[in-house]
Amino acid sequence: MKIVVGLGNPGPEYDTTRHNVGWWMLDRLSHDWRFGAYRREGPALRTKGLVGGREVLLVKPTTYMNRSGLALRFLQELDEFDPAQDLLVLVDDAALDVGRIRFRPKGSPGGHNGLKSVSSVLRSDEYPRLRIGVGRAPEGMDLADWVLSPMPEEDEDVVVGLLPQLTGAVEVWLAEGTEVAMNHFNR
Repeated sequence: MKIVVGLGNPGPEYDTTRHNVGWWMLDRLSHDWRFGAYRREGPALRTKGLVGGREVLLVKPTTYMNRSGLALRFLQELDEFDPAQDLLVLVDDAALDVGRIRFRPKGSPGGHNGLKSVSSVLRSDEYPRLRIGVGRAPEGMDLADWVLSPMPEEDEDVVVGLLPQLTGAVEVWLAEGTEVAMNHFNR
């Protein structure tokens, strides 16, 4: 089974924020793959189905960004689960311009508290992630305020416009792995 986790914050006040683009992407995947409604299972919303004959689980932690890893403790109990091969984390990146994307096979959380939490629970940074650029904070603005603020409509349009392409990118990751996805989609 492959598991795709989208990081974000629960609650309508966060729906349009930069920090929730991981959830936006997960919603697009669920829609495109016709997985059906998410159901609450512990500290997450989940849905699953088949993509190219492969079972895929989509997970939205509902623990708030800084505690996202708590919703992934169940991964430690899965037999034959290898985060380096079977997990993809979708996350916002305030170091990338709006519309830029980067697959990474592993790496440090880079100051992202959601990734720090995931790494803490997995006890490793050895898991792929798809970073979705949300733009840099203006000079003098606190990074937390930036990622928790709504995106301007023109930036949101750019990110939402990428989502269909990113469904294809995640499908490449599912079928061919992180390196191939990086070579095809990083920009």
